[in-house]
Amino acid sequence: MFTGIIEALGTVSHIEHGAEKARLLIETPESFRGFELGESIACNGVCLTVAEIIETGFAVDLSTETLSRTSFKQSVEGARINLEKALTPNKKMSGHFVSGHVDQVGTVAGIDENPGEVRIRFEHPPELAPFVIEKGSAAVDGISLTVFDCRDNGFSVSIIPFTWEHTNLNERKIGDGVNIECDMIGKYVLKACESLFGGPIRGGNLTQEFLKQHGFV
Repeated sequence: MFTGIIEALGTVSHIEHGAEKARLLIETPESFRGFELGESIACNGVCLTVAEIIETGFAVDLSTETLSRTSFKQSVEGARINLEKALTPNKKMSGHFVSGHVDQVGTVAGIDENPGEVRIRFEHPPELAPFVIEKGSAAVDGISLTVFDCRDNGFSVSIIPFTWEHTNLNERKIGDGVNIECDMIGKYVLKACESLFGGPIRGGNLTQEFLKQHGFV
């Protein structure tokens, strides 16, 4: 479990491709080190296990499933990675609950730099729309962000200077892929409601007639 508050930026120093997996060597600032073998670290929002400790950082293994469902399939050596260690009982909860299990890879659709903020538009598959709400939270490449201008195919965020300077968002370009994880609370609520009402209530299924049948209007 993570919070979406980035603690350090790492750098992909080497990528080893195998038959069914890949291994990434990630160099980290000295202040971020002190991790242990088997420890979970969020890397661009993906919960990965420390498989090897090297002098300048650590190595992680990426399965075929992880490569196919995250932006790591586009990784290149030299890329910077948002890093966060797992939540502990004595750690401040400054963001929101992030599992490190990516829902979909979205795309940077627009970047608008303004004095004091940068607005970024992300596009995503329409199946994510029920889980993204105005002023709610979403993790983008592991960063806890507040969303606005939610539509069926995407949402926007406003990036403050501190976040812009201390994450890899400042390297993103239009068309780049990003890992998106929706707020897990919304997922549980929707699943509970669908179980209660005996079927899907997403998109076009949530009609005036449906609400009347279930006593909401």
